[in-house]
Parts: sequence; structure tokens; C-alpha cells
Amino acid sequence: MSRRCELTGKGPMTGNNVSHANNKTKRRFLPNLQDVTLQSDILGRSFKFRVSSAALRTVDHRGGLDQFMAKAKDAELSVDALKVKQNILKAQASALS
Repeated sequence: MSRRCELTGKGPMTGNNVSHANNKTKRRFLPNLQDVTLQSDILGRSFKFRVSSAALRTVDHRGGLDQFMAKAKDAELSVDALKVKQNILKAQASALS
């Protein structure tokens, strides 16, 4: 399983450990990923994602999974999340017409 957020695309970053003697060694900064279940109001079902804590706060701030997916960029989403976004957009379009 890759260490990449399925909603924002946030992944590992690299940097240096710097000692008191100013010695530098390479290290990795990993995103804080959590396995969560998010509920879609429009589709009436839930989806499991591996999401960073920052993305989880963003989903909550925007008002839920449906509103988050409406503004999400396709390039940042995983393949599974992209399928969910397409289903949500289809359901919204059919609800409006």
C-alpha cells in the first residue's frame, strides 16, 4: 500500500536530520495517513479511503465528501476516488434535472 493520500495526493517528502554538530543525514517525512470511512449523502453509501489528517479536516470544512469531490482536482485523486467523484457528479446532475 502506497503512502499517498487518496484525496489530496500528498506523499512522502525528503529532508535532512540535522544534529547539534550540524551533521546532516537524509530522512523522510511521511504524511499522517488514516483509514477512514466517509459517507456520501447523495449516493447514500459510505466509502473507505486512506486519507491524510489535513485532507480529513478539509473534507469536514467543505461540508462532507460530496462537496469536497465537487471542488477536487482529478489529477490529485486516486483511481478509486476518481470513480466515486464521477458517480457523485452523475447523481447530482440527475437530481437537478
